[in-house]
Amino acid sequence: MSIMSNALPPQAREGLKHARRVVVKVGTSTLADSSGQPNTPQIEGLVRQLVECASEGREVVLVTSGAIGAGMGRLGLPARPRTIPEKQAVAAVGQGLLMQMYERLFEEHGHVVGQLLLTREDLTSRKRHLNSRNTLFSLWRLGVIPIVNENDTVAVDEIKFGDNDTLAALVASLVAADLLIVLSDVDGVYAGNPKTHPNARLLTIVESITDDIERVAGGPGTRFGSGGMSTKIQAAKVATAGGTATVIANGRQTDVIRAILRGEPVGTLFVPQSERMAGRKRWIAFHQAPLGRLRVDDGAARAIADGGRSLLPVGVVSVDGEFDEGDVVQVVDPANREIARGLVNYSSVDVRKIIGSASHEIVQRLGYKYYDEVVHRDNMVVSWRQGRKSP
Repeated sequence: MSIMSNALPPQAREGLKHARRVVVKVGTSTLADSSGQPNTPQIEGLVRQLVECASEGREVVLVTSGAIGAGMGRLGLPARPRTIPEKQAVAAVGQGLLMQMYERLFEEHGHVVGQLLLTREDLTSRKRHLNSRNTLFSLWRLGVIPIVNENDTVAVDEIKFGDNDTLAALVASLVAADLLIVLSDVDGVYAGNPKTHPNARLLTIVESITDDIERVAGGPGTRFGSGGMSTKIQAAKVATAGGTATVIANGRQTDVIRAILRGEPVGTLFVPQSERMAGRKRWIAFHQAPLGRLRVDDGAARAIADGGRSLLPVGVVSVDGEFDEGDVVQVVDPANREIARGLVNYSSVDVRKIIGSASHEIVQRLGYKYYDEVVHRDNMVVSWRQGRKSP
């Protein structure tokens, strides 16, 4: 079957009917009208669908944009602020408005909501990562629908997710969701840019995210939002690599969430990998920013990518960056393509000393040896960027 296809196998959508844990991301373009004000009928429809999902016994998380957009509307700003302090100030105004609206609408249906405001540090720190996960599980046990947003009021470039599409994918990874639904202002992913090619066909299923698919993704979204199709494709890449099916669909379509969960051919379905990563490997793969890079020779690259082997010092060719033992590093092949990432057993200073060494020579070069491997396979994820599975 083609990796981009409209010949939809029935089982691909059939599985969505049984999705128990669902993350729904809604963007500003869906929540707001053309003036940036909340589109109340649209939001009421979203809330009703989420309540129905929860009433069916599904565990639902809403990842919502809109704080900055709501703040812009309340302050009468004609354009999205550019500087971090301005964005933080506008978000401080808008976040309260956003949650007040959600609280009121969910309460009308007899449901309680809880707010989680996250920064990247909440997911990169292993302890905070687990705390965030446990909080979400506790909210579900209490019958609460979690509403997640980035903490724009304190986030700076170094700790920002960059967009809520990325945040939604990481939340889906955090809770090992069965399904991620990304609602946008378009019907899904097209084989070409529909703005310049009106006859471009909608892709109903994508089995592998290729360079061609990434190329057809456009730029940023509306003046009230920060995302675009490109960020949604990247979100799908992360989610499906972790074993989560992903659907990109039009949030303005009536009952779109319900249609997706009925298995109807709505939007673009990205098929997940058949083997779900363990939680710790998802944390390594998606929630950590690599602090260095290890370039390896062809033999080591094949052993890692195809054989799921550990990285030994004999296969390392060069080291980029400064890192300590236990940090996440990228492993790249001779062509600088990422083939894996993992937790390194030695600092960058020590790895440089043992480049090209056999494992029994480590103690001679360092004066000690903790491990035979530079990166052990148990602490390594074969790169999801290249469409490979984690061993």
